[in-house]
Amino acid sequence: MNSGKLSRRLESVAAFIPAGTVLADIGSDHAYLPVFCVKDGSVTAAVAGEVAEGPYHSAQKQVEKAGLTEKISVRKGDGLEILAPGEAGCITIAGMGGALIASILDRGKAKLNGKETLILQPNTGSHIVRGWLAENGWAVTGEDILEEDGKIYEIIAAEYAGRRIALTEAERLMGPVLIKNQNEAFRKKWRNEIKKWQSVLSHLEQADASPEIEEKKRVYRHLIALAEEVLT
Repeated sequence: MNSGKLSRRLESVAAFIPAGTVLADIGSDHAYLPVFCVKDGSVTAAVAGEVAEGPYHSAQKQVEKAGLTEKISVRKGDGLEILAPGEAGCITIAGMGGALIASILDRGKAKLNGKETLILQPNTGSHIVRGWLAENGWAVTGEDILEEDGKIYEIIAAEYAGRRIALTEAERLMGPVLIKNQNEAFRKKWRNEIKKWQSVLSHLEQADASPEIEEKKRVYRHLIALAEEVLT
């Protein structure tokens, strides 16, 4: 991947970024996303944030190579601490686990003024991200799911609603927008998850009975029924 062409995963993230905004890409790695968005004119300026020394220098080099040092600020720091409150109109956090993304948002609450668009791409634990959003007053406004190089990725866009958002258990787990659209990547992901859960349940059925085992069986039966109902 290079700054002139994004992966399909990052293309999907970019598609949710509002035109004419200032972008903050947290965990920017090589700064591919901000460089691409500034070059194509979809954002006016950008911040590329990195906590690790190596990726921070990689981002600096990429921005310098693109001749965009006046429009893209590369900063070293943890999560949203690199931003001034309200500095960015759109914040992207992509390629991390859902628990880490939720932690970054929670620790950075003071930097959010509620006018931002959040675009989040968790590699795992998307339900944790949706849970944090709902509990902190952010409504899911758009989602995408796609397969690239044998992996399935989910993208979640959110806007601040100022109130706790009610999500059903299925919506939190599988995504309110994704459930409505149900493309092939969505159906493939959840068919695979059901198979994994059924395999675990099969092994649990053969285990010696105990309260812990019975509780685990109940949980897996519930998850299987939940996903099967959505896919029906």
